[in-house]
Amino acid sequence: MIDNPPASLLSGRYRLIRALGRGGMGTVWLARDETLDREVAVKEVLLSPDIAAEERAELCERTVREAYAAARLSHPGIATVHDVFSEDGRPWIVMELLRGRTLQDAIRDDRPWAPQRVARLGADLLTALSVAHRQGIQHRDVKPGNVFLCDDGRAVLTDFGIARIDGQVTITQSGLLIGSPGFIAPERLRGERGGPLSDLWSLAATLYTAVEGVSPFHSASPVATLHRVLTEDPPPSARAGPALGPVLLRMLSREAADRPDPELAGRWLEAAASGVPASLDRPRRRRPRLGRAVPCLLKTSSSPPDSA
Repeated sequence: MIDNPPASLLSGRYRLIRALGRGGMGTVWLARDETLDREVAVKEVLLSPDIAAEERAELCERTVREAYAAARLSHPGIATVHDVFSEDGRPWIVMELLRGRTLQDAIRDDRPWAPQRVARLGADLLTALSVAHRQGIQHRDVKPGNVFLCDDGRAVLTDFGIARIDGQVTITQSGLLIGSPGFIAPERLRGERGGPLSDLWSLAATLYTAVEGVSPFHSASPVATLHRVLTEDPPPSARAGPALGPVLLRMLSREAADRPDPELAGRWLEAAASGVPASLDRPRRRRPRLGRAVPCLLKTSSSPPDSA
């Protein structure tokens, strides 16, 4: 991670101006695209110095590859990826510059949100997630810090394309699990591959946090939080009310097969946004095959800033 903007242009066109914020996994910079004469956000992805050179190169390549895939996504609720490249041995992601604040900051500053507002947010975010899922792209790190509330009224999911590296669930060759405790679906903690229903679980944990002011499995330590996710059902929300509360509990089911599919969950959230309790029919489908479980270790880290 660099502390001061370099004098030279990154990739021959991006001039870093100042850091918008820093986190354990990288820095988001305000930058100017000298080629198109516009301001952008440039995310410097920090790879752990403890990673072996071969794995570092693999992670860098994977980050660039997934960011290219994310750049194909086009939706107002998904932060646009303009460019991606490797320089100085690490990945750099160029994104649209968003102005506003994260949901995490809003919850901290404004206290918990009203249930109908949370349901509206959830329906909008699920629409954006579904666009990505239809193209075979999972977010894998939906959490309040990765939801950006723009000054223009949009709610935008950030960090598509680098979630495998950045504060997210990844099983590396060394068996290391990197993630954000309390927002990782149980099947991912078990070492399974997961899928869109894992993103749905993480979205529900995010919405629960917005309406309650605290995550559903919050504990004194990350390890205790992970244990609760794996072994306990979430406590009913005291603030979500009869329209939203049952929806969140169903979306937070420990087994993916017990969760509603995203389309059904979207209808439930739309009803809750109108203050109307939905008829929560239990989904009938086979238990999904999520991949072989592999042993893993846990490494938690603070997420990088989410200003872009």
